[in-house]
Amino acid sequence: MTTPERQAPPDVVTFGETMAAIRAHGALRLGGGLGLSVAGAESNVAIGLARLGHRVRWVGRVGADELGALVLRTLRAESIDTDHAITDDTGRPTGLLLTEPRLGTLTRVSYYRAGSAGSAVSPADVLPALVPGTRILHLTGITPALGPSAAEAALAAATTARDFGITVCLDVNYRSRLWSHDRARTALQPLLALTDLLIASEDELPLVLERRSDARESEAVHSVLAAGVGEVVIKRGARGATTFTVDGSTDRAAQQVGAVDVVGAGDAFVAGYLSGLLGGADTPARLHRAVTTAAFAVATRGDWEGLPTRDELGLFDQPDGTTVR
Repeated sequence: MTTPERQAPPDVVTFGETMAAIRAHGALRLGGGLGLSVAGAESNVAIGLARLGHRVRWVGRVGADELGALVLRTLRAESIDTDHAITDDTGRPTGLLLTEPRLGTLTRVSYYRAGSAGSAVSPADVLPALVPGTRILHLTGITPALGPSAAEAALAAATTARDFGITVCLDVNYRSRLWSHDRARTALQPLLALTDLLIASEDELPLVLERRSDARESEAVHSVLAAGVGEVVIKRGARGATTFTVDGSTDRAAQQVGAVDVVGAGDAFVAGYLSGLLGGADTPARLHRAVTTAAFAVATRGDWEGLPTRDELGLFDQPDGTTVR
């Protein structure tokens, strides 16, 4: 039976490819133990938001296989609405990624996603999930890199969200193994015109400019804001983050924590920032929550497993070595 809460529009809709994730404890070529989980930039953000108490809907395609069942089971266990997710019955498999630690926190990732079910996501899959009353559509630059239908889905979703008055968040999230800088720039330009909140790392910001540029960061940000984007957030890793609007900029240092695994930290940051936005927090408070959720991610292994609940956000206020009883 559908609960009244389930009938309410989601706070956030996101879509993309979520894959089975096999994690090695050392170099893959040496064999040894492997761990099996799931991972995907958009679903990482979805899990982060759901743990913080928000209603989240994830849309995507998975294969009609056991790995696809694992993806859906995992997301449902995290209280994410997967009612619009599709199990592909055309023979396309669920995508796969393998991670292996190589040097300290440096991790090598190998993808096996060509021809996957997730890469075939289309506008017809996504648009029914967008309903009036949804507050945020979260997109990443990974999805349009997956193929023509996925790129069409991203643009169609952003267009529909704009028509519905839904805030469009775009995290550039560039993947060099999926496409070149020039291809990314070409695909991201039409999305930028529909974006309200742009999130990028320092090296990703030039990818949203109309042409190749060696412009300073301030000039690049000014160009993006002039194009109609309301807010630009630059992720700086261990140095924190900066939010820019037409009214100025706000800096926030990162939380100091011992780094164990940096994979997924950017997605955790986005989840925290969007959570603050949904809660009506001002810019400093949004950045504080974002760097806090990112710190949880880097302090634990896995893309999303260590993400905090709302009650756990205050753990950073406890002295080091504290045992919570």
